[in-house]
Amino acid sequence: MNWYAVKAIYLSELARTWRTPLQSIASPVLSTSLYFIVFGAAIGSAMVSIDGVSYGAFIIPGLIMLTVLTESTSNSSFGIYMPKWSGSIYEVLSAPVSAVEIVLGYVGAAATKSMVLGGIILLTARFFVDYSILHPFWMLLFLLLTCITFSLLGFIIGLLADGFEKLQVVPLMIVTPLAFLGGTFYSISMLPEFWQKVTLFNPVVYLVSGFRWSFYGVSDVNVGVSLAMILLFMFSFLLMIWWIFKTGYKVKV
Repeated sequence: MNWYAVKAIYLSELARTWRTPLQSIASPVLSTSLYFIVFGAAIGSAMVSIDGVSYGAFIIPGLIMLTVLTESTSNSSFGIYMPKWSGSIYEVLSAPVSAVEIVLGYVGAAATKSMVLGGIILLTARFFVDYSILHPFWMLLFLLLTCITFSLLGFIIGLLADGFEKLQVVPLMIVTPLAFLGGTFYSISMLPEFWQKVTLFNPVVYLVSGFRWSFYGVSDVNVGVSLAMILLFMFSFLLMIWWIFKTGYKVKV
């Protein structure tokens, strides 16, 4: 394993984030803060608690997941696509760097950015709503696994995309709607029975439910099932990346 190569790619991607702090950090934090103000402080104060948790506190895990899912996917896809677009990817391909090391560098950097962003949003939420974290270890584990999983998804998108517009199709038209319909702002137990069953086909439900359990000990889905689903998604994306590198399927540089 060429750890020097992994470190070089990793630090290069992180440096890109620190060069654009307004876009990479401030923008998503500001957007999420607006959700806290509107749904947490304004609307939340007029709503009853859900599962014994105030509405403002209840939506915190969902909002963090919403941001982490979209940012992990976007950061990772943009990170691998930009070298393809600019031609600098040939420097990576001509270097003694394996596919595993490339994935570790780009996905690791994207996951780190999302972890930092999730932490900042968690701290920001304290200014608007009081909350507690019942299982801090599991909270960090769920957050880490989610960041890695969706950074892998973004890496796949970046590999297959042949234009900037295609980088945003999955985050904007698939990931974001699934996050909104995955229990970010409500418990699926509040839905009619038929829609509760339909919602279980939404993969984001398991991510949000498990993450919320780590905060308050309440969930819509068994926490073991949530953890198993995250691991299933992660290994599925890893297998897809392996297949893409193995076959070179539709990867254009």
